[in-house]
Amino acid sequence: MKAYRLLTAEDTSAFCHKVTEALANGWELYGTPAYAHDPASGQMRCAQAVIKDVDVSYSPELKLGKL
Repeated sequence: MKAYRLLTAEDTSAFCHKVTEALANGWELYGTPAYAHDPASGQMRCAQAVIKDVDVSYSPELKLGKL
């Protein structure tokens, strides 16, 4: 199965660390990052999709961050 996650966070180094951690755990970048203004918080937010091939069957209970 191919697992998919969309990582999001405010535009800080913490976002880069979140993506780097996913890459270190075997996830691969999927597409280009997105960058947008969040009017509710007044902050810029980043998003990056990642994918990973895993040897499990899909279930809505899967904890994708633990794969």
